[in-house]
Amino acid sequence: METESGRFTGRDWGRVGTGGPRLGSVSSSRPRFRLRPAPGTMLDFAIFAITFVVFLISAVLYLYPASRQASGIPGMTPTEEKAGNLPDIVSTGSLHQFLVNLHEKYGPLASFWFGQRLVVSLGSVDLLKEHINPNRTSDPFETMLKSLLGYQSGFGGNAAENHARKKVYETSVDKAIQSNFTLVLKLADELVSKWLSYPEAQHVPLCQHMLGFAMKSVTQAAMGSRFEDDQEVIRFRKNHESIWSEIGKGFLDGSLDKSSPRKEHYEEALGEMENTLKKVAKERKGKSCSRQVFVDALLQGNLSEKQVLEDSMIFSLAGCVITANLCIWSTYFLATSRSVQEKLYQEVNQVLGRSPLTLDKLQELRYCQQILNETVRTAKLTPVAARLQELEGSVDQHIIPKEV
Repeated sequence: METESGRFTGRDWGRVGTGGPRLGSVSSSRPRFRLRPAPGTMLDFAIFAITFVVFLISAVLYLYPASRQASGIPGMTPTEEKAGNLPDIVSTGSLHQFLVNLHEKYGPLASFWFGQRLVVSLGSVDLLKEHINPNRTSDPFETMLKSLLGYQSGFGGNAAENHARKKVYETSVDKAIQSNFTLVLKLADELVSKWLSYPEAQHVPLCQHMLGFAMKSVTQAAMGSRFEDDQEVIRFRKNHESIWSEIGKGFLDGSLDKSSPRKEHYEEALGEMENTLKKVAKERKGKSCSRQVFVDALLQGNLSEKQVLEDSMIFSLAGCVITANLCIWSTYFLATSRSVQEKLYQEVNQVLGRSPLTLDKLQELRYCQQILNETVRTAKLTPVAARLQELEGSVDQHIIPKEV
């Protein structure tokens, strides 16, 4: 996409970190202008949080545990029979660094074993384009969450039921965004006003503030007015932190099952959050509310109580973290590049002037969208990012089997 200011690329960030603020903070000595697109872009943050935009497309292949041949694709053999290369990922420190090392050794197309599943990792734009496939896919980040939460992996059921449930989920997201757009603007304006009240040299705890903003936005958009009460948000955040601290690490190294105190603490937090979601669903079922939220749309979609619980849990858990991470990184990158700030400021003035931001006007902020896209490309928003396809595909003359 092009704007009068030109296309945004990663080079516009400049030398990130050079002379800029520390990660997790933003110096208030940056140019003092009110970044009016900030409230509106929260809609994009929510969209990305629910659709789980990914950096790396991987095909996870369901093979027999005894088979350890990666279909001719170069890559690692499993370190352990059941764990695959999970010990290698843990010892490396993160999945991201593990993949960096993997591609440095084996090239842009490489494979490894995530437990007993073979994963094909694509590390170049050309291979990603080649793998573009209209086949129906699901998100293993969701699969990972459901597995750790003890829910059924995937959507389950037959193809027609899967499609119907996925459609209900997507429709619920759209309705929640449209109905709560004004709310998100209000919460964003409150945070911007707070920052503007700070002295020039005062440290801004960016991570803390953005996580708080994400918690308030997502919980109210998902579950309604109950979370206008700060005490409800604090309780939610406490349980969320207890659960999320085990997401990724506990799943990768199996340490959760090895520690009784950790597992007990995790299960207690999960139980409290599930009870809260059940209460919200019961309170709102069959009622006509002035502002529709995510749970309302799920309840109208003829889903079972269990399905409503699972989908609202995934929305609330992942939505808060991914929304916060996108806000944190995009704000940090903006703080390190005055040229990008100026281009964005010019676009906002040109598109909005003194008019309030609306959903229609949001679509015209093309440079802002490019900034968000580049942030998604360069930042790490989720512990795992991949896709599973259901029909056979091919990459670089290698066949990726169906049911992946």
